Amino acid sequence: MLAATLFAVGGWQRRWIADDGLIVLRTVRNLLAGNGPVFNAGERVETNTSTAWTYIVWFFSWLTQIRLEYVVLAIALTLSVGAIVFAMLGAARLWGGPGSVLLLPAGAFVYIAVPPARDYATSGLESSLVIFWLALLWWWMIRWSQAERVRLANFFGLVFTAGLAPLIRPEMTLVGALALLMIFCAPLPRTRLRPIVFRGLIVAVAGLLPVGYQIWRMGYYGLPYPNTAVAKDAGGAKWGQGFVYLWNLLGPYWLLLPLALLLILGVVAWRTVAPSRYAPAVPDAGSATGVRARLHRLSVRLRTPGAVVALVLVSGILLALYQIRVGGDFMHGRVLLPQLFLLLLPVMVIPVRAPRWNPAGETALRRVDWAFVVIVAAWIGTVGWALFACNTTAIKSGTKIDSSGIVDERVYYVLNTGHDHPIRAEDYLDYPRMRAMVNDIANSPNGGLLLNSPSFMFWYIAPPPQPIPEGGAGHTVFFLNLGMTSMNVPLDVRVIDQMGLAYPLAAHTERLVDGRIGHDKNLYPDWVIVDAGMVDKKPWMPWYLDEKWVTQARTAMSCPDTVALLISSREPLTFERFRHNLKHALDFASYRIERVPKYEIQRCGLVDPTQEPPAPR
Repeated sequence: MLAATLFAVGGWQRRWIADDGLIVLRTVRNLLAGNGPVFNAGERVETNTSTAWTYIVWFFSWLTQIRLEYVVLAIALTLSVGAIVFAMLGAARLWGGPGSVLLLPAGAFVYIAVPPARDYATSGLESSLVIFWLALLWWWMIRWSQAERVRLANFFGLVFTAGLAPLIRPEMTLVGALALLMIFCAPLPRTRLRPIVFRGLIVAVAGLLPVGYQIWRMGYYGLPYPNTAVAKDAGGAKWGQGFVYLWNLLGPYWLLLPLALLLILGVVAWRTVAPSRYAPAVPDAGSATGVRARLHRLSVRLRTPGAVVALVLVSGILLALYQIRVGGDFMHGRVLLPQLFLLLLPVMVIPVRAPRWNPAGETALRRVDWAFVVIVAAWIGTVGWALFACNTTAIKSGTKIDSSGIVDERVYYVLNTGHDHPIRAEDYLDYPRMRAMVNDIANSPNGGLLLNSPSFMFWYIAPPPQPIPEGGAGHTVFFLNLGMTSMNVPLDVRVIDQMGLAYPLAAHTERLVDGRIGHDKNLYPDWVIVDAGMVDKKPWMPWYLDEKWVTQARTAMSCPDTVALLISSREPLTFERFRHNLKHALDFASYRIERVPKYEIQRCGLVDPTQEPPAPR
């Protein structure tokens, strides 16, 4: 297929692995080393948003024994191209059928023309898996809606695929739930089982893996969702920033233009090609009246191509609203790509019939097949737009982040590392401060806490207390760029961040009101001095830290609820710990602390050790 080939070429030309993509690989390294699905050995934190993506990368890494970066690059590009193929196959089934119909790629051209779509065809993130799953579900739902007789193997394969939604990415649960609801309420395949038993099987097949994993997640990590959702407050609301993010994608590419053309094209094609002829042959209630008859007719309509089209369009709109509500993301376009993909699914290809002319004797205007003219004109306009958009640059400042906080992530790292295709972990050693970090770790065998200087030019090392154990006290790195940092150090180096993706203490701080989207939590390093057990006195402690704040942080960390939160991920996993985590996972998820130690002491009702006791009267 032309569109799939173009997407493969475009994705390869812009191949790279993002810093956040390297975060996934740190967890895979720990899995391969036998430390479990963790970011730092001995601390159970789920830093990857997509569970399925983590284990897919782990499986193929274990199977091939090839370098992790190359494994993830191959998987991502394969899934991205496969997504376009399945999306077009689903649309082809929607529009194909009897008669001479030419199918032309339309929505596929729109998607692959948008530069972020090609950027995240690789990147090491789960974007490729998300669109592949959406395309596969779409193709399977269309097949199900058109089948005169549904085979049980295909039916339960569809149910299982839809049930994977929360493991693909948590917000995809919306799409999977709507698809399962449609399947559950539609007429069932003919079997000897009673309907109630068969529907019970649907629930079991759909829920077996996600529900089982959810129970394990709550017991193992002590949270009902990935730690990334806590760090980014995925339930919060930043509508204003969300609309800024939306326009950051729509505006530069004039994306509303092809969407309008495809809407016109789809409506005209729907009226002329009439996919409703594919409605499955199921018993009808005829002209019967009453509640049961109306419910039956509604149930029959659920297993039609029109209902599946409505499903993907409604899902796309609802997911877009969700992303706008939470404020979008800091990566240009990334989290709106699945929504765009969903909205384009029904018109990934469009049908064009040979023009039919009215009988002679009528005016020339009346003889024109206007449906053919509109479809062809809209398609030509869409292709013309795609040629314009594929060479458009949305964000001009590659190395600077403007007030919106949104950046072209690929270009940013290309320019800051000096590599056209930063893929390997060592490519990121050319990012400022990375090589210095590796050298400082090698030159401090006693261990210590590495803190980036306020000027972001070098590292301070807070030393461990005496006596130093044999082999050193170990290193901890406290830095925002978790991926490049963690993939360039051994697994015994603890890597944590002030935003909290890999650090529960930071993740459970309150969100900054005016912080950069996706980075709006920032734990002070004074807490980490205490948590890492380093010397907390000058002159050993970095000059810009405050001994008073460190003393207050030590008291603040003694808050019973904070202690309970931390041991939920640090205490050895026993049955009792698993049971306790499972029971209190929702409480842990909602728990928040103040990032200023003094205020946290007040919140928890503790005694501030730096305050003079009141004089006796």
